[in-house]
Amino acid sequence: MQRRTSITAVFCALALSAFGLTTGAAADPDGQHGTDEGHLIGTGEWGKIELVDVVDVTDTPDLIADVTVSPDGNTAFLANWGEPDCAGPETGGQTTPDAGVYIIDISNIETDPDSAELVGFIPSHQDTRPGEGMQVVEITTARFSGDVLVMNNEQCGPQGKGGVSLWDVTDPLKPKKLSEHFGDRDPGDRDANDIHSAFAWDAGDKAYVVVTDNEEFPDVDIFDITNPHRPRLVAEYDLNAFDVDQPELGLTESFLHDMVVKEIDGKFIMLLSYWDGGYVLLDVTDPANAVFLGDTEFTNPDPELLESLGVALTPEGNAHQAEFTIDNEFFIGTDEDFAPYRPDEFKITSGPFQGVYPSVIVPGGQPPAILDDLTLNGPVVYGGYGCPDSAPIPSPEDIPGYLDMLEPGEETIIVLQRGPAGDPSAPEEACFPGEKAHEAAEAGWDAVLFVQRHGGTEDPPFCGSGAFVDEIVAVCTNHEAFHKLFNLPPFDPALWSYPEDLAIGTIGERIEVGSIFDGWGYVHLFDRETLEELDTYAILEAHDPAFAFGFGDLSVHEVAVDPQDASLAYLSYYSGGLRAIQIQCSDPDDNSTCELVEVGGYLDPAGNDFWGVETFVGEDGFTYILASDRDSGLWIFRDP
Repeated sequence: MQRRTSITAVFCALALSAFGLTTGAAADPDGQHGTDEGHLIGTGEWGKIELVDVVDVTDTPDLIADVTVSPDGNTAFLANWGEPDCAGPETGGQTTPDAGVYIIDISNIETDPDSAELVGFIPSHQDTRPGEGMQVVEITTARFSGDVLVMNNEQCGPQGKGGVSLWDVTDPLKPKKLSEHFGDRDPGDRDANDIHSAFAWDAGDKAYVVVTDNEEFPDVDIFDITNPHRPRLVAEYDLNAFDVDQPELGLTESFLHDMVVKEIDGKFIMLLSYWDGGYVLLDVTDPANAVFLGDTEFTNPDPELLESLGVALTPEGNAHQAEFTIDNEFFIGTDEDFAPYRPDEFKITSGPFQGVYPSVIVPGGQPPAILDDLTLNGPVVYGGYGCPDSAPIPSPEDIPGYLDMLEPGEETIIVLQRGPAGDPSAPEEACFPGEKAHEAAEAGWDAVLFVQRHGGTEDPPFCGSGAFVDEIVAVCTNHEAFHKLFNLPPFDPALWSYPEDLAIGTIGERIEVGSIFDGWGYVHLFDRETLEELDTYAILEAHDPAFAFGFGDLSVHEVAVDPQDASLAYLSYYSGGLRAIQIQCSDPDDNSTCELVEVGGYLDPAGNDFWGVETFVGEDGFTYILASDRDSGLWIFRDP
């Protein structure tokens, strides 16, 4: 049992049970998560997890992001994601930056488990936040020797800056800026592109950092940081050039999310999490001439769903983050998926063109599963483009006779086109689908059906993504279905032209989109040599429909391997807590007999929301595990 160390107050000791986890919905608005939506709760620690200390740095939900640790294990660094409005407190009439990195001294936790304390803070630029790409690496070159903190930068306001920042944290109490906001940029742009993640490595005489370029393909950017004061771009790669996606499964949204680099058998091997493209291996011994080694395939049907639910469904992709085991025999990948339901077939259920048409959920929008009957159905109404500067979206009450058409259980559904782009009748700037959805929500609509623009050829269809601020159902279908919903000839794509001969407020046919439960994101075990998928793992609640809503996010987020035991790894599982898994093989000489088995965990009686996880070996010989809780701060564990 250990107490929490708070910046502002000292909390009572936690009375933690060690006899396993429980499940339930906590609905205390004054509880850890600050909402009445509930979250998964537990009874503390069990198995190969022991709580050592907690350092509370905030009571703001979702403020904390990644965690990393100095090479000597004495200092933890915790990313402050930034307040929801991306603005800190006003001081002297000026708004100060609130995002940045907390510096926490953990040097004495082995002898005094209650000793971890906040000792510093590195502020980010105004309207700029770090998140997933934080790391401390020791670099020893002819131009620099010491510990370097790597920080990604993503804009969250008008003054934001992108790129990567490097800090000398050899003395963590006196961090020194080495370089700031460097990265790839478009010609003529002053600021570097936003960077979602970054990873640096010392290659002997040289040092490098690879970053995730949010804004363009190629999105794998490698910089020489041998002199960290003068980073230099040496290579850019688009892994789609190697056909890593799986279009036959509908997995075509391939982009870089995260990566690590490790020296294996004298070569530097990069392991990239390339979303729907799977997990990819590159030989970057010469970063300017990387060699593609191969990529994993998502198994069809999805093996985890087949085993846990007994249903044969296509995989969803979402390769988020991965690490090699210490012996390099395996690597473990985590697929992040926040949608426990996928939409069923999109159907037009009335009129001359009844049938099934392609559709997807718009990223950032909600699936029909959030509705009481898990089904989006009802007659649709055309609303134009729906941008803030577009022709206003009418309210359902403004459409004569529309509300009288609704049957019990049906929703009001507005149809909005992607764009505008190339439409002479709509000269305004295009906007994000979330902005359109907000206009629709403000006008009183229950759901939005987005449609591809004329020239859209993506299959499955794509209607953009992002900028959602409302919890509203958002489905995307193709332009053919749009024409048929409103009996809008011509039906031949070769003959489509702007502007559409369709007035805003026109009532169309009825649609129906149901829901199929497919669980949350889970974990893969791969053979490093063959890239064969050997096993999958998910917490039990993640594949139980009873926990689809009201228990927080039950997707896995990140993995950190044990630095001493090649069979062990630790998972930050958002509201599922911290989990320890072990690779167990019935035949040590046959990797195909290996499986992932849960051997420990921690889930607080007040709930957790773990984002990052990191490991190191203490001077006492124990493996220590650091986990960042989005709603509180740093949680420190060890393998007992």
